[in-house]
Amino acid sequence: SAKSRTYRYFIHQQKDPFATDFSLYFPTRLNFEAMNEAASHLVGKKDFTSLSKLHTDVKTNICDVSVARWVQTEKNSAYFEITADRFLRNMVRATVGTLLEVGTGKIHPIDVISILEEKDRQAAKMSAPGHALFLWEILY
Repeated sequence: SAKSRTYRYFIHQQKDPFATDFSLYFPTRLNFEAMNEAASHLVGKKDFTSLSKLHTDVKTNICDVSVARWVQTEKNSAYFEITADRFLRNMVRATVGTLLEVGTGKIHPIDVISILEEKDRQAAKMSAPGHALFLWEILY
């Protein structure tokens, strides 16, 4: 079985008809420094119940995240990259949604810690749409 998987979630902040199919158009100004600070709180062995779909029948919600970071590729585009030993259903999309809330100033980077500690899906509200999420790499 796989040792780790890496997902990337793409966003673009300026209208681009060529990016629309595989990237989320998010025109709101984002604070990538705050988003990366928040993402750093995801690294390690953590319970991701708050950032997963409700009522799944997995035995544990613990995932060991080794990489969680935003990378700005151009002036108006970026991607979120996350690597872990395993992922829960909807986990990356819920994580991206939460980090976008940090980026727009709706919540503080430190709030990610309490969201995880609550172990409640209601704690993290927004889930990003699926069309911009890609399985990027699998290590065996």
